[in-house]
Amino acid sequence: MTEISEPVLSLQDIHKAFGGVVAIETFSLDLHPGEIVALVGDNGAGKSTLIKMISGVHAPTSGDIQLEGNPVTFADASGARAAGVEVVYQDLALADQQPVYMNMFLGRELTKGPLGLLDKKSMIAETRSLVEDLDVRIPSAQAIIRDLSGGQRQGIAIARATHWASKLILLDEPTAALGVAETAKVEELIKTLRARNLAVLIVSHSLDQVFRLSDRICVLRRGQQIGVRRTSETDKNEIIAMITGLQSS
Repeated sequence: MTEISEPVLSLQDIHKAFGGVVAIETFSLDLHPGEIVALVGDNGAGKSTLIKMISGVHAPTSGDIQLEGNPVTFADASGARAAGVEVVYQDLALADQQPVYMNMFLGRELTKGPLGLLDKKSMIAETRSLVEDLDVRIPSAQAIIRDLSGGQRQGIAIARATHWASKLILLDEPTAALGVAETAKVEELIKTLRARNLAVLIVSHSLDQVFRLSDRICVLRRGQQIGVRRTSETDKNEIIAMITGLQSS
């Protein structure tokens, strides 16, 4: 990460309320190119709400979101995707009955000719190149999603996000349903996102994972931003204390 680089994402005084219920008090954070920031906190802390605001699902009640220094307002998730923001949710949002290459281009299918026929050959070739580049080990680009393991499916979801994201990838509990070996493989894939100079915001309940992957850790508790720590300068005890409220920032 280059400290002097302009932030890819800048959140300034973000506040979110649903009616009379405050989900996020006041939240500010910058994410830089080639940086992985972990967002941690107990259930109900506001992590998913924050992810949904960045990705266009919810609009902030107040505050500003900027991408590369430009203020943005997303009407919906498609607006965020068009701006180069991709999300990988725990449920993956993959079409189980479709092959890998169709999932890679879901909603963005390549076509050819005056009739707009699907360009399957190009989609297969691009998918094959990407999964090989990222070392996502699947039988083929034409394999059906339902026939793949959990780790392979997660790899496809992250590969799809990598293919389309030009600025930022949001990962919401990307390995929650995976075993140890598959988690390790997905974590290696996440590290390649940093090498590609993307900004990554990851929500994870696993502090072991957070310390393996992140450059900085941001703690939320009951909608309040408790603090941000550089991973190399903190430890699990401090982060746990911040999450539980046994220690102030």
